[in-house]
Amino acid sequence: MMRKKVLIVDDEKLIRWSISQKLSEWNLEVIEAEDGQSGMARLEQDHPNLILLDNNLPDTMGIKLLKKIKKKWPNLPVIMITAFGSIDDAVQSMRLGAYDFITKPIDYLKLKSTLDHAMETVSLKEEVALYKEKEQKRFSLNNIVAESPAMREILEMTKIIARSETTIVLLQGESGTGKDLIAQAIHHMSRRSEAAYLAINCSAIPENLLESELFGYEKGAFTDAKAQKKGLAELAHRGTLFLDEISTLSLPLQAKLLRFLETMSFKRVGGLKDIEVDLRVIAATNLDLELASENGKFRKDLFYRLNVCPVLIPPLRERIDDIFPLTQYFIKQDNIKFRKNITGLSRKTEKLMIDYNWPGNVRELKNAIERAMIFEEGSHVTERFLPILGRGKSSMLQGRSKSEIAVGSMSLDEMEKAMLIEALKKARGNKSEAARVLEITRDTLRYKIKKFDLKSVDFESS
Repeated sequence: MMRKKVLIVDDEKLIRWSISQKLSEWNLEVIEAEDGQSGMARLEQDHPNLILLDNNLPDTMGIKLLKKIKKKWPNLPVIMITAFGSIDDAVQSMRLGAYDFITKPIDYLKLKSTLDHAMETVSLKEEVALYKEKEQKRFSLNNIVAESPAMREILEMTKIIARSETTIVLLQGESGTGKDLIAQAIHHMSRRSEAAYLAINCSAIPENLLESELFGYEKGAFTDAKAQKKGLAELAHRGTLFLDEISTLSLPLQAKLLRFLETMSFKRVGGLKDIEVDLRVIAATNLDLELASENGKFRKDLFYRLNVCPVLIPPLRERIDDIFPLTQYFIKQDNIKFRKNITGLSRKTEKLMIDYNWPGNVRELKNAIERAMIFEEGSHVTERFLPILGRGKSSMLQGRSKSEIAVGSMSLDEMEKAMLIEALKKARGNKSEAARVLEITRDTLRYKIKKFDLKSVDFESS
C-alpha cells in the first residue's frame, strides 16, 4: 500500500527534523520546505496528501499561503502550526479552510490524533469522489443506446431537463423502456449530482407504510415508532427523489403528494412542524395518467402538477433501429460476464428479432440475450436458444410437456438446472449423450454439473 505524503513547511530546521522523525515512525512519507515559495514548488511537484504549514515564514505569512492553497486545491487538508497563544491566527486559519491547528511546542499525541482524523477524512472523500465518478459514468447518456430518431430526441430532452432548474419531471412509458435509466441520467448530469439520488417503488410498499417512507415520522407517532425517522423526501434534500409507479398511489396520498409538490414542504407523520426541502422529483408511470385522471383513478390537479415537464419514452417496437445496437451492447456485456466470444446474431435470428413485437421492451431483450448467451456455444446467437418469438420457451424445451418443466414459474438458474437434470435422466447418466441432447459441449456440461452440485446424483438408476 502506497504511503501517504505529508509536506512540512517551516523555516525552523529543528522543528522540521523533529516532525519528520515522528511522521516516519507513523509510516508517512515526508517532504520538507523552508519557506512559502519552496513550499508551493514542492506542492506542485510532489502532490502531498496533507500539509503542515507554519504561520510565520521568512517570505510570507502562512495564512496568505493557505488562501492560495485552498483556492487551487480546496480539498487538500492543511494543518496550521501557530505560536502558543496565537488564538486570532488559529481562528482566522480555520475560517479560511484549515483542517485544524496545533501550537508550538508541538504536542505529538495531539498531532498524531489530528493527522489520523485528517487522513481518514481524505480517504473517505477520495472514496466518495471515486464512487460518484463511477456512478456518473455508469448512468451517463453514453451508456444509453439510442440510434432511432425517437430515442435521440428523448436524450436531447434529457440533457436540457438535467441542466434546467425544473423541480418536477414526469416519465411515461411501458414497463421495461428504461425510465429508471433516464431518471438517473437526469440526476447525474445536473447540479444536484453531488447530493443523494433516492428511489422508491410506490407499488412495492403497503399503503399504510408509504407515507412514513416518503415523509418520515416522529417518535410515538404510532405503536412501533420508537424513534424519530427521516423520510426519503428529507434525505434527498438538494438531490433527486424518484417515485416509480406513481399511478398506484391512493387518492388520499395523492393529495398529500400534491401539497408537497406545491410547497416543497411536508410534516412528518405525527409531526407539527413544516420541513422545507430543495429537491427534484422525478415521477414515472407505465399508465396514461391523463386517461387515468379522466376516469377518476388519478387526481387531475396532481396530473397537471406532474405534467409540467413530460417525457414519453416510446416502446421498443416503435424504435426498431435500436434493436440491433442494443443487442450488440448486451452481447458485449455478456461476453465479459460469461467469458465467451460471441460476435453477433445469426441471419435467421436477426429477422425473427425484427418481427417480434417485444412486449417487455428493452428489459425483455436484455433477458432474452442473457439467457441465449448462457447456452450458446457457437460464434453467433441462434434462434434455438431465444425464449421469445411467441413460443414462451426456448427450443431446448421442445418435445417436453408443461408438467415436466413449468418455465414461466422458474428463475433462470432453476430452469437451467431442471433442463440439465432432465437431460441426464434421459441419457441415464451418459454425459456425452446428455451434452448432445442439450447441444452443448462435454466441458460445458461438466461445468454445469459442478455449478449445480449434481456430481453425487445417480442418474443411471433413475
